[in-house]
Amino acid sequence: MVVNSTNPIRILVDSFADAGLLNAQMGNAREIVSRLDAKRFHVSMFFVRQPDPRIAARENMRLIQLPVRRQTPHIFREFLWGAHQILFYMKASPASRWYLSLRRKWKDGRITIGTIEAPSDLRREWTISEDAVRLRERTILRCDYLFSNSRWVQESLQHEYRLASEIIPTGVDTRFFVPKKYWISNLRPRVFFAGSLRHYKQPQLVVDAAARFTNADFRLAGEGPLGPQLKARIAKLGLRNVSLLGPLPAEKLLDEYQNADIFLFPSKWEGSPKVILEAAACGLPVIARETYSPETVLDGTSGYIVSSDEQVFDRLDILLRNAELRRQMGRNARQHSEKYDWSVITNQWAEEFVKFAALANARRAS
Repeated sequence: MVVNSTNPIRILVDSFADAGLLNAQMGNAREIVSRLDAKRFHVSMFFVRQPDPRIAARENMRLIQLPVRRQTPHIFREFLWGAHQILFYMKASPASRWYLSLRRKWKDGRITIGTIEAPSDLRREWTISEDAVRLRERTILRCDYLFSNSRWVQESLQHEYRLASEIIPTGVDTRFFVPKKYWISNLRPRVFFAGSLRHYKQPQLVVDAAARFTNADFRLAGEGPLGPQLKARIAKLGLRNVSLLGPLPAEKLLDEYQNADIFLFPSKWEGSPKVILEAAACGLPVIARETYSPETVLDGTSGYIVSSDEQVFDRLDILLRNAELRRQMGRNARQHSEKYDWSVITNQWAEEFVKFAALANARRAS
């Protein structure tokens, strides 16, 4: 279908355009919006303080500033009265709940799109509240169309709710996340972890690895409820080869990737974690769990997919002992990551938006 550039498709993205926000889903939305063809797509997006410069500079862009507090009425009003054909990346929020409940009684021809980026067995993860699960069920899962970011997430959604979804993966900026220009192995191998410090992410296993492999240095980026516990354990064991870095902005995160030798991600409960792609794009071999069938890791080629804690330590030992294997796997990881470049992923979304805009127009005409 050819889109008339004088009458672009109008999309409201239910996400924040603010620069520097570390929330992964909001970051994904910014990456997509910044790459959408401005001649074909008019985009509206919310912000609170300072929008991402790439989005602020985008033509055919409408930025809606929200107050620091009492944002829900403003967002809800935009849902109701905004001149949009498509509402994209809808969040689990009170405004979404109000709107999606009301539109059942109100003839609204717009298309709502929900993105599913985590497994749907949320009630089995004790760190997620029942209220959060119910809000998700009343918002994202009520959208007209659902998109999962991996086959595992798609299967989980079907199993838990009998809901169908298409797959469009999470992407990575392969122009920003790049390997170090000159490859030099550290005298002491450096192992890196990035993610929230929560039980299901298993950062405690990284500390266990540090205690076992004292010939390597371990660095953890992120924050979360396990932070104090990890700090106390490191002190108790007298480990000098572990550093807790806290949350890092993109530039410092890139520096950590580029100066690491291995990316260790022992999380047990995931959808399709973007940190794996970022590490791979920076030329790092990745160790990840098989529990969520990560398609972004090629077992034995770009890293290892493991099924137990002992396999984590075993594969880590192999990589720590073999610098040339790390280098070869890192090259393979970089090559594989390029299939997930955000430009490729954004083109997939653009094709869907064109189809959904035609459907929205047909709804309104009927």
